[in-house]
Amino acid sequence: MRESQRRTKPVQYKKIIVEKKDRIAKITLNRPSDLNAIDKDTHLELQAALKDIEDDPEARVVVITGAGRAFCAGADLKYAISLVDKPQEMAAFGQLFYDTYNMIEDLSKPVIASVNGMALAGGIELLEACDIAIASEDARIGDQHATFGLIPGGGSTQRLPRQIPLKKAKELLLTGDWITAKEAEALGLVNKTVPADKLEEATMEMAQKLAERSPMASKAIKMLVNRGMQVDLHTGLLLEKGALAAHASTEDRQEGFNAFLEKRKPNFPGR
Repeated sequence: MRESQRRTKPVQYKKIIVEKKDRIAKITLNRPSDLNAIDKDTHLELQAALKDIEDDPEARVVVITGAGRAFCAGADLKYAISLVDKPQEMAAFGQLFYDTYNMIEDLSKPVIASVNGMALAGGIELLEACDIAIASEDARIGDQHATFGLIPGGGSTQRLPRQIPLKKAKELLLTGDWITAKEAEALGLVNKTVPADKLEEATMEMAQKLAERSPMASKAIKMLVNRGMQVDLHTGLLLEKGALAAHASTEDRQEGFNAFLEKRKPNFPGR
């Protein structure tokens, strides 16, 4: 069976919505009555969608947002409480947060968080795993784990201090305080804030810009930045040198040169 034939049957999702158009894949958390809190099934659907998008050459950028008035309120506490006397299942549920958010961070395509409302606990951790974040001015963002005697389970103790100043990260993690979207923008956690009625437009404008870029270059740049944050400068520069040499043989690189010489807009094949 051909690859194109295998793609013809759409995956059926119940807790997320996946839309693909103009090289943009949009994932919407679709549990508005629960403020898009994430349970086991939501994780599994997200992972299936991310794998499908990774394997789809037509999808060049990903947008993640929430239905209703929330981006994501974190873990579904009703579901988590049902696992209190089931330690193995509770541990497996916690592992799902690491797995899902690592999939987002490791995806070869840029991922934009379109923060349409509150992003709390596992919600801020979802935001942190994305490459770019655009938020509605009325969004509220925070990691409330400490407020309830918990510790983060989706990466906040590691990603947040790498994305905002260390002391501010510790303050937010230790107090569980919320911040506004504007405050998050000032800290660098959010790239841009816009009025609520302009969020979709601003997000799609950024997504379209990224979709026009070379998939090969975007993949390499994202990998180099992420891996470079984990190694010393010298090792990071060696990684960049190796990636540059490998990129030299791609069709995208040649198309970029040709477009420059011919004074036209490039049309990258993604190879």
